[in-house]
Amino acid sequence: MNIKKITLISLSGIVLIVIGYIAYSFLTTRSHSPADRVEFSDGDFQLSIDYCRPYKKGRIIFGEESEGALLPYGKYWRTGANEATEIEFNKDIKIKGNTLNAGRYRFYTIPGKNTWTVAFNSELGKWGYGEPNYEMDVLRTEIPAGQLDQSLEQFTISGEMEGENAVNIVLAWDQSQVKIPVQY
Repeated sequence: MNIKKITLISLSGIVLIVIGYIAYSFLTTRSHSPADRVEFSDGDFQLSIDYCRPYKKGRIIFGEESEGALLPYGKYWRTGANEATEIEFNKDIKIKGNTLNAGRYRFYTIPGKNTWTVAFNSELGKWGYGEPNYEMDVLRTEIPAGQLDQSLEQFTISGEMEGENAVNIVLAWDQSQVKIPVQY
């Protein structure tokens, strides 16, 4: 064989190994934090949230950075894992009296001990680990944080009716729970 054939075969082998490794990493990482979709509808109102659900795995989830918390108080969290969490609704909504126009938004939080910052951002289609462009925030508000009686192993987002034309978006993980009041 000549040098060109050996080089071409070697490079092809390296490319196949790299592609295989990337595919394996992506598939196994996704299984650790599986994708989920929350859908809520009431009459002609529809809301959906696309996010990934990480597990606790014996870690400290929310707390002080000095304690080794996975999600330290006061720091950006993509509100899930993998891609950025995105929320979509077909009608204008109100959150704590603030109007948010119908559409699709990047949805992130900044956990705190007593309150969480909840934000809706117009920057879409981004990998979630990196912080968003905060200048593209459309709405930011503070929501009181609550406690669960038992530790919840896997992060969960759900919808809970809260009267006529109102739903709470419930974020729950470990022993923390946040209820975001939505009026439509």
